[in-house]
Amino acid sequence: MQDNVNSLKNTVCRGSTTSLHPSQNESGGGYTAIRGFIFACTQKSEYECLNRLLFCTDQVYGPIVVRIRQGDLLFLNNVETNMLHGVFKATSDGGFNIQPNVFNGKYPYQVQVQPLGQMTSLTNAKSLLQKRGIKRNTPLFGERLGDFLDLFMPQQSRLASIDRSDSHNTRELITQEKQRIRDSIHKVDVETEIPLVEPTTFWDFPKQSYGSTPKGNNRYPGVTPALIIYNMLWRYTKPGDLVVDPMCGSGTTIDVCKAEKRRAIGYDIAPAHPEVIQNDARSIPLEDKCADMVFIDSPYGNNVSYNTHPSNIGGISSESDEFYGELEKVMKESHRILKEGKALGWLIGDQWVKRKFTPVGFEIYTRLCQYFEPLDIICVLRRGQSSNTGLWLNRARRLNFYLRGFKYLIIVSKSPSYGKRPEKDRKVEWTYYARER
Repeated sequence: MQDNVNSLKNTVCRGSTTSLHPSQNESGGGYTAIRGFIFACTQKSEYECLNRLLFCTDQVYGPIVVRIRQGDLLFLNNVETNMLHGVFKATSDGGFNIQPNVFNGKYPYQVQVQPLGQMTSLTNAKSLLQKRGIKRNTPLFGERLGDFLDLFMPQQSRLASIDRSDSHNTRELITQEKQRIRDSIHKVDVETEIPLVEPTTFWDFPKQSYGSTPKGNNRYPGVTPALIIYNMLWRYTKPGDLVVDPMCGSGTTIDVCKAEKRRAIGYDIAPAHPEVIQNDARSIPLEDKCADMVFIDSPYGNNVSYNTHPSNIGGISSESDEFYGELEKVMKESHRILKEGKALGWLIGDQWVKRKFTPVGFEIYTRLCQYFEPLDIICVLRRGQSSNTGLWLNRARRLNFYLRGFKYLIIVSKSPSYGKRPEKDRKVEWTYYARER
């Protein structure tokens, strides 16, 4: 295998002697920003990547790959040999299953590449990347990318191997790329850090949106934090899947789906986004089993004035059975349109008003479990609410009550067998760890 890898490296090192046409803005006015991305591989997968001229990764780094555009610059880090190979250029946009059968389907997020002249390899890759603060989810752009390219210029003494006969061509191609970077230095369509999915059941998002474009309207009452939907998409869907939001409000779900390459249909009884369709969530005009995911951020009582529509569920008190009965109609419709085995996320909060606590989240969870199989519950820290002021914090302390500090994200799935057969006894082999003293 090692001989094959070395032979393949020599072939790749001869590389391409032509430059790709840089991608232009959709408006035709100038170039888009050029970014650099790091891919990781092992000694075994390196051979496959170089042989196929295809860089791949799994779902964890899928959000990075779908942002890659034709003409972006790529680098391959062999984490076993601690080598960094470059420079490569994307010959396709990043996508899903460009070549479906590679790596037995384990790495479906892919981009096609070609070497920029000869491939060169840097040693001590881990130290090199750490010193410059470069991670796989932090794209390089602007001056940082230009400086990084200098490391791959043929005359650098730190190069591990180099074919001198092609060095002039490689230098010329890298110089062309540096000029492209300078030409696009003022473009603002670059995300400095691409979010990774949350690993725990506690989510805290300081900002309502993310990325270089707004997601929803942060002035809309009760607007959904965009990264909640982002995490749901990357956990439970893949690019091209259909996501339905029956209570879409200011369109956060639609905007996030666009950014993450999903299809979306959003409804609301009083739309506040040009692509949200006017419709009552209790009767969704879609066929059965068509949605790959459903997301709902529903009212949790009549504490917020969303709109003046006479059929607005948010005009009903959560202290009444009617409120839950109407939301149960939404649950039934969501169950009908959702494909089997797919997920639904329901964001909901409790209520405390006039010395009475109403556990809205518990009631919603109980009713959801009549139709869906529970997967998990996420605690989402509440930020930006009007009660998060010194005045209200002082009142809560003096009058002995609690301000609402979190919402529930209840995640369930549509399972054809849920509730129809008894669960088998499960035996879990726990591993116990001694406490440090």
